Amino acid sequence: MKIGKLAKRSGLTAHTIRYYERIGLLPYADRDASGQRDYDASVLVWIAFLGRLKTTGMPIRDMLRYAALREQGAETEAERRRLLEEHRARVRECIAELQDSLLVLDTKIAGYAGAETRLKDYDARPPERRRKPSGARPARSR
Repeated sequence: MKIGKLAKRSGLTAHTIRYYERIGLLPYADRDASGQRDYDASVLVWIAFLGRLKTTGMPIRDMLRYAALREQGAETEAERRRLLEEHRARVRECIAELQDSLLVLDTKIAGYAGAETRLKDYDARPPERRRKPSGARPARSR
C-alpha cells in the first residue's frame, strides 16, 4: 500500500510515517519499481499499537527500545514484557491521579450546584451583620 493510503487508514500523516521510519519505529518499506514506498497491510496493527503507547504517555525512547527488541525476535520477549509492565504501572499511577482530580472536580461542581440554593436562601433573608469587637486591632501589612 502506498504511503498516502497508509496515512488515511492509520490516521497518521505521511510526514509522521516517514519520520517513524527514519527513527526506527516503523520498518523500512519495500520500494516499488518507481521507488515509492510500498507498505504491507500488517504495518497497520503495529501503527495502532504505537498509537496506544503514545496515548498512554510512553516516551519515544521507550517505544524505540521496544521496537528494537521486537526486531531482534522471540528471544527478547521477556525484556519486552518487562518494559510493558513498567509502563503499565506508570499508566495505572496516572489513572489514579486523574481519578483523584476528577473527584475534586466533582466535589467543586457539586458545591456550585449547592451555591444556587444558598443564594436563594440569602435573597430570602440576608445574614445578620456582625460588628467588630471593640478593641480589635487593624490588620498589619508585612
